[in-house]
Amino acid sequence: MKKENKSVIIWLLSGCFLVFIMVIVGGITRLTNSGLSMTDWHLVTDTFPPLTEAKWQETFEQYKQFPEYQKINIHNDFTLSDYKFIYFWEWFHRLIGRVIGLVFIVPFVYFLWKKKIDKATLNKCFILLGMGALQGFFGWFMVKSGLVDNPDVSHFRLSLHLTFAFLTFAYTLWVALDLIYPEQKAAIIPLRKIARFALIFLVIQIVYGGFVAGLNAGLIHNHWPLMSDGQWMHDSILLEKDSWLLRFTEGKSGVQFVHRTLAYIVVGLMVFLYYKSRSYTLNSQQTKGIQIMLGIVFLQFTLGVFTLLYSVPIALGLLHQIVAFFLLTATTYTLHRLSK
Repeated sequence: MKKENKSVIIWLLSGCFLVFIMVIVGGITRLTNSGLSMTDWHLVTDTFPPLTEAKWQETFEQYKQFPEYQKINIHNDFTLSDYKFIYFWEWFHRLIGRVIGLVFIVPFVYFLWKKKIDKATLNKCFILLGMGALQGFFGWFMVKSGLVDNPDVSHFRLSLHLTFAFLTFAYTLWVALDLIYPEQKAAIIPLRKIARFALIFLVIQIVYGGFVAGLNAGLIHNHWPLMSDGQWMHDSILLEKDSWLLRFTEGKSGVQFVHRTLAYIVVGLMVFLYYKSRSYTLNSQQTKGIQIMLGIVFLQFTLGVFTLLYSVPIALGLLHQIVAFFLLTATTYTLHRLSK
């Protein structure tokens, strides 16, 4: 690591940490059904929550005009106090998004002025800037889908928002790793190929994790290793939708089945990577990366099983999402060390 890159590396890793925090808060927001509490989007006025009781009541009355209250919460003795709770998590989630924007843009301008960013890193930072802006749009796009007729956001849009946050984190980490390890060494091609496949399937698994969350598909078939009734692939999959594509993208049972199956594939690829790596002479970074990745994937698999068996309690659901972040971190690091 070059000394002149230290401040840029700290900046990038701070961005990674904030994205991680934002996804955790996003998970709490989703698990507490708080995501539709703020029915409008203002860059300035939403920065602070309502500051008076009268303003709270006005905001609550606005919320009552939308489907989530009219179709669900109106039947649950939903009070202003309940509304303040769900409002807080959505507001906090948006606040962190604003903080991330400031943390990225202000130091970025400073580094440009001081000419601390080389051309290659500068191009990557422009990509990160675009990804951040796009993620904000995806958040608005997701919330919008739950404010029209259906009191739930589209599971496609939820998954897009979630997955893109993971990808933004992974790319930010990759850019930081390029600066931490500037030396170029020959890649271990066979291991790099396996690690790439592991990362690809992990991202697809994250996509399906978003589908499961958006459809509440973790609340059914709460058995393992079989779905239920002694079936590996439950009969209900065939009854939910008319085509195989819809069954595996919109049907609750089908989406859960794919998520279960992908878990085995991800674990299998990472175990295979560990097995193949024993035939090569690796440095300490590569060895530790693979070992940590392997340990985390088994932890994540175990958490997934218990989250399903206990019908997605908030604590386990959130922990499952957090460990997914750790697994993505370890996989990205391992691929980087096997590639350069």
